[in-house]
Amino acid sequence: MTAATRSAATEPPGLETQRREVESLLRESELRAGDSWYVVERRWYEQWKEFVETGDQNSSSFPGQIDNTELFEDLDSFHLKDRLVENEDFVLVPAEAWHKLLVWYDMVEGHPPLERKVVDLPSTLKVEVYPVEIFLCLHSNMEKVITAQFSRADRIHTIQRAMCEAFSVPQGSECRLWMKSSDSSCERLRNVQVSVLDACLSTGMTVIMEMRNADGTWPSSRPQIMRNSVEEQDSYRGQPGVCGLTNLGNTCFMNSALQCLSNTPPLTEYFLRSSYLEELNFTNPLGMKGEIAEAYADVIKQMWSGRHYSVVPRIFKTKVGHFASQFLGYQQHDSQELLSFLLDGLHEDLNRVKNKEYIELRDAEGRPDQEVAEEAWRNHRRRNDSVIVDTFHGLFKSTLVCPECRKVSVTFDPFCYLSVPLPVSKERVMEVFFVSLDPNAKPVQHRVVVPKAGKVSDLCSALSEMTSVPASQMVVADVFNHRFYKIYHADESLSCILDRDDIFVYELSVLGGEEQEEEVLLALYLRERSHYRDYGSGSSSYGTSLFGHPLLLNLPRTSCSREALYSLFLQRLARYVRPPDPSEEVDEEEEEEEEEELYKTQTNGISDEEEQEDGERAGPSQTEDCGGDGQADGQPDGPAPAEPRPDLNHTEPSLEPSEEATNNTPANDTEPSPLCGTSSSANANVSANASSSANASSSANASSSANASSSGNASANATNDANNANTSGNRSGSANTDANTDANTDGSAAPPADRPQQQPCETTEEDEEEQKEEEACSPDPEANEQPAKRKLCRKKRKCLFSIQAVNSNGTTERGTGEGGSAVSFSSQPYVAIDWDPDMKKRFYNENEAEKYVKHASMDVPQQQTTVQLQECIELFTTVETLEEENPWYCPLCKKHQLATKKLDLWSLPEVLIIHLKRFSYTKFSREKLDSIVDFPLRDLDFSGCLLRKNLTNGEPPSRYDLIAVSNHYGGLRDGHYTSYAQNKDNGQWYYFDDSKVTYAREEQIVTNAAYLLFYHRQDKIRKPTLPAPSASPAPSAQPANDITSCSNEDAEPGAAAAAAASCVTMETD
Repeated sequence: MTAATRSAATEPPGLETQRREVESLLRESELRAGDSWYVVERRWYEQWKEFVETGDQNSSSFPGQIDNTELFEDLDSFHLKDRLVENEDFVLVPAEAWHKLLVWYDMVEGHPPLERKVVDLPSTLKVEVYPVEIFLCLHSNMEKVITAQFSRADRIHTIQRAMCEAFSVPQGSECRLWMKSSDSSCERLRNVQVSVLDACLSTGMTVIMEMRNADGTWPSSRPQIMRNSVEEQDSYRGQPGVCGLTNLGNTCFMNSALQCLSNTPPLTEYFLRSSYLEELNFTNPLGMKGEIAEAYADVIKQMWSGRHYSVVPRIFKTKVGHFASQFLGYQQHDSQELLSFLLDGLHEDLNRVKNKEYIELRDAEGRPDQEVAEEAWRNHRRRNDSVIVDTFHGLFKSTLVCPECRKVSVTFDPFCYLSVPLPVSKERVMEVFFVSLDPNAKPVQHRVVVPKAGKVSDLCSALSEMTSVPASQMVVADVFNHRFYKIYHADESLSCILDRDDIFVYELSVLGGEEQEEEVLLALYLRERSHYRDYGSGSSSYGTSLFGHPLLLNLPRTSCSREALYSLFLQRLARYVRPPDPSEEVDEEEEEEEEEELYKTQTNGISDEEEQEDGERAGPSQTEDCGGDGQADGQPDGPAPAEPRPDLNHTEPSLEPSEEATNNTPANDTEPSPLCGTSSSANANVSANASSSANASSSANASSSANASSSGNASANATNDANNANTSGNRSGSANTDANTDANTDGSAAPPADRPQQQPCETTEEDEEEQKEEEACSPDPEANEQPAKRKLCRKKRKCLFSIQAVNSNGTTERGTGEGGSAVSFSSQPYVAIDWDPDMKKRFYNENEAEKYVKHASMDVPQQQTTVQLQECIELFTTVETLEEENPWYCPLCKKHQLATKKLDLWSLPEVLIIHLKRFSYTKFSREKLDSIVDFPLRDLDFSGCLLRKNLTNGEPPSRYDLIAVSNHYGGLRDGHYTSYAQNKDNGQWYYFDDSKVTYAREEQIVTNAAYLLFYHRQDKIRKPTLPAPSASPAPSAQPANDITSCSNEDAEPGAAAAAAASCVTMETD
């Protein structure tokens, strides 16, 4: 080509001008990340430099078209040769210089321009001569692979766009990318806005694209779906959003919160439109790198695909536990706490503010509320801007007043939900059993109203009004497992008594006399000996097990002889213990062999297992024998628990007479008296009548015990008639069984004598057998004691039972007195009467012992407290004084003050969440409030609650409709969460119980289980696009966990049992 031709074609400037312009660009251009530079073959460039330096247009050194042929491996792929060196094989020119050269000299036809980007490598900027060469393929077709080159400065979004074009992906499809290294491990390319360099993509790696399935799942991580068969996976079509969530193990709290949020229209539509993809914030240090938002989006898209009966939110649960360690594992949690974390996590993951600026908050300082509120909201939006703020955030006014200098501090703070208190009653209802002194009167169950912050004396006073028994003659005890768990002092707080405790109140006798005698408060247990000896262990001892109900009785210190105690116990047990007839006496010869066995028994009140189980409930104390069977005294026993029990009105066990609890032991009661002797005339008749024959048939009075446990069976009242009312000795709940008709008519009050037992503590036969086996392994009594023991009761009439000193657990202590030793109560106010199984069967009426009477107070139905939601909101806005743990620093006083605080609502969000604070925690008590909160389903009007009364035309209204409710059934320690929600598409209410979903009626929604309320502002509510479904049951061909209709038209709307549809079975986690 001649110079004239070139001049006519391009008309380049003069050679000197070319040289000057290009050299100036090379000299002045700096490397900036993202700029483009071009690769030029060095030989062509050197020839161009020689050409322009000669200044001769017709020089033979004319370079011709830009030719990079020497840089390519081949002219088909135009791949650069490996290991090319700058300034030896090529030169780099800035984009502006390249474009000038291209205009002046053109390029060899078919050659691509070698554009290269400047990349910001650690500590340096460099032109990327060799870009990243990666393989691209689809997840659905891994065989079809294409190769492409991308700069390390390119964003991942560039790769995604290139793949969509290369593989003809339909527009609008939701895609995600994975990168696969040579070791076959895959990693999500979650942030498509980062560069290839930051994503650690390198040459030779593969990028895989997958598209979301129609059912909302991803091909790479298809979750477990509850379906009956594989064929149904693509055939099921249900109402979108009507989908259960599988309980992964105590995750009903999470499922309930997710169902409520899933049925919040603005939030769900935001995720279904995939709007979140453009707003994921991967750099927010307060966020979760977008992972919570993505995991939540996956759950929502699956639930609203209409292709699942139930979804397993395992990945979501894992993500939540990863970022909030309190939700790790499978413990039960509070759904409100989970909701609070989730809303905050979604907000930070979707925060449109990438770099939060520091904003100094200003106090109102007398400025108008409108001005301060607008400033506060503006500042809040400068740091927080997300769909969560758009949907759930409102503003309230906080006013603090210093009690000393009267400084007023006004601030406006955003809120995401309102936690409103419930009116708390200052009283509580307690159910107790009153045991009167009349031995023929059954225990009476009372329901009394006492102050929540009251003392045990208040309980006695309330009961005194019902019984006409002075409160000073009452003692309150907690009975558990046939023994006293605790005996309360009058000044102890009632908060330590739980509703499920079995509380017995015993009437004490009034001890008269001219001289003030010392009193002993005696705890009496009932025990039964085992029928079987444990010969295998080389011992011939017996075990014992507690049964029936213990008694508390007070008596003079001088009346603690064995004869007096035996007589007193017979009198107190007269209602269900039959004295023997004279015809049932046995002579000495018949008795001798039986006595030998009887007094070899080991009087161990509980088995080893029971001691371990009850160790937490009652710590035993050291014992002194108090009127025991002489033949049983001094027996070796199992290991005694170490800790003393401080429950009674005594302190540490001691032999000192000054001990508070047992300072009543008379000094003259030191001589032992025969247990069954006739030294006192008062006891002569008792002993004479107590003599019985082992072979004599039981009298008619004992026939009611025919169904009692057979020999060796310590189960109390295992076969009681169904009509007899029994109280439960199990701490899992107080007795609620109905008293029998006889008990309802028997309520006589009689002479002074303490009252028998009330609630049966039943054990299974297997437990008893294990107990017997363990108790039978205890050591044998010392051999040299046994002859003396036999002689002691020989020629005496046989007693119904023997008396033994025990500890608070009902276990015989080591080292109690010998047969002739003194009976001391100075340190042990617990005794047990031990029954031989045969004697118990003949003379102890178990059915009668378990009967009790219900007082009229039990028949009065407890009024279910109902409060209006408006009352709770008003309580939220009342003035309160800050607690000592949370004082306010007054800027004028320069110290912390217990200021008064008042909250007022200023502006409300589109979706208002109201948290009913049912769980009350104070320094003295913890409880769940089961009051029914009457909340409206439509037209909840906040206009009277808003501080800003005069709304402008542009302000939204303040009327709301209910869209979802989270329910909590149960108490503080356990329970179950469910939810009601209204489907945004068809307007139908549904009841969600984990994986089960049923239709719900509006009258079922308001219950005492409502915990979280979701309200949608009326101006934002979109009318349903589908007709409401019919109330008829779903086709029977569909699985059982599909939607079914409720048919219980008579269900009480206020009852917890009717909270769910009639076809829903509540399951406790």
